[in-house]
Amino acid sequence: TYTTANYDNLRTKITAKFNGIWPANVTLMTYFSFLYSFCYKPFLADKHNAKGVVFKANDNRYFRQADLGYYMTQNRYLYSNRLALLLEKEGVLDDIRLRISRYFDEFIIDEVQDIDGYETALRSLYAEDRCQIIATGSNAYMFSSEIATKFSGRYIEINIRSLGYEEFLRFHNLSDGHEALLKYISFGGMPGLANYQFDDVPEIKAYLQGVYNTIVLKDIVAREQIRNIKFLENLILFLADNVGQLVSVNSIVKYLKSQGSKVTNDVATKYIKSISNALIINQLSRYDIHGKRIFELIEKYYFCDHGLRNCIINEMPNVFGSIEKIIENIVRNHLLIQEFDIYVGVIPSGEIDFVAKKGDKTIYIQVAYKLSTEETIKREFGNLRAIKDDFPKYVVTMEDIVGPVKEYPGIIHIHLRDFLKTVY
Repeated sequence: TYTTANYDNLRTKITAKFNGIWPANVTLMTYFSFLYSFCYKPFLADKHNAKGVVFKANDNRYFRQADLGYYMTQNRYLYSNRLALLLEKEGVLDDIRLRISRYFDEFIIDEVQDIDGYETALRSLYAEDRCQIIATGSNAYMFSSEIATKFSGRYIEINIRSLGYEEFLRFHNLSDGHEALLKYISFGGMPGLANYQFDDVPEIKAYLQGVYNTIVLKDIVAREQIRNIKFLENLILFLADNVGQLVSVNSIVKYLKSQGSKVTNDVATKYIKSISNALIINQLSRYDIHGKRIFELIEKYYFCDHGLRNCIINEMPNVFGSIEKIIENIVRNHLLIQEFDIYVGVIPSGEIDFVAKKGDKTIYIQVAYKLSTEETIKREFGNLRAIKDDFPKYVVTMEDIVGPVKEYPGIIHIHLRDFLKTVY
C-alpha cells in the first residue's frame, strides 16, 4: 500500500479479522519499503551502498538518467520517485518477478493510482502465470489502453460499486421491510456504514463527508490539478440537487454564473469529466427509442452512491423533499450493478426514465414515489404504452398496493423493494 496511514489501517483490520493474531501467510508492506527492501537490496545493495530512501525531489537538473546522481543523493539516499526507474535501468526486473513468484501466490497493490507511473510498475511486476497480481484503485480510467494492450486477454477488470439493497441488508443484519428500505434510501450503500449505528446521524454524516472530502481533494483536485475549487464544489452541489434532470453544460454554466462562479463551457466540461472519473457521478445519454439513436449534449447525472449525494446536499436523514430523485438514482444504480447499459428514453410524447439494455434483453422503467393523481398515472403508464414493442415495461413506486392497472395491460407496477430484490 502507498501510505503509512493505509498501512496502519490495513494492519489493524487484518489483525482484528484474525482475532488479534497476524496470519503467518500474509506480508504487509508500504510501496517504498517493498521497492527498497524486497526489490533493491537483494540485487543492488552491494553495488550502490544506499543508506535508505529520501522522500524529496532531486533539485539537480544537470544529471541525466545514465548518471547515478539522478537516482541518489550525495549522502547515498535513493530518491523515492526514481527508485523504480533505477531498478529498470539496472536490468533487475526479471529477477524481481522471479523473486515475487517464489515468495507470493497473490500480490495485492492497494490504491495503485497513487503510485507515479503505476502502468510501468504493473508491467514490471507482472510474473506471467506464476503469481496473481490484484491492483485496486479509485479512478475510472485507472487502466490505460497501454495496460490493456500489454495484458490483452490476461487481466480482468472488476468494478466495485456501493452496496445494492440486498447487500445492504446483509451488511447490517437487517430484515427486509419498510424501515430497512428507508434506511437504505437515507444513508446509501457505502460499506463503511457498517461501523456506525443508524441513530447516530452526526457520526454517519462525518464519515460520508470524510469519504467525499478525500475523493474531492485526492482524486479530483490533486490528480486533475483543479484550481477553481469553489466552482468545483458548487458544480457538485448543482449536480446533486438536479439528479435525474436533463441538463446541458451551457445551462450549468449559466446557472453557476448567476451564483457568482464564472467559467467557460470547456472548463465546466473538464470539471464534470473529472468528477465522473473520480466515480462520484455517472451520466446518462438520451436514446431515441423509435429511431434507435443516441443524443448527446443534454444528459442526466446520477450519483454512484445516493448516500453521498444526500450528505453533500444536507438531506440526511430527512430525504422526503427529494424522494423521487433519490428513488430514481437507486433504480439506476440497481440496473448498473446488473451490468445493463442504461439510457434515458426519448419518445414523441415525452421520455422514459430508463431504457436498460444487456445483450438481446431490453427493459423500460418509469419511476415515481406515489401514483397520487390521474395525471401521474397517465404520465408514467401512458409513456410506456406508447412504446410499440414486446419488451418488459415497469413502473416502480413506493405505493403500498401494486399490481396491474386495468387501463394499461402488460405494464408491471412493482414496489421499489421488490424491484431491488429482482435480478433482470
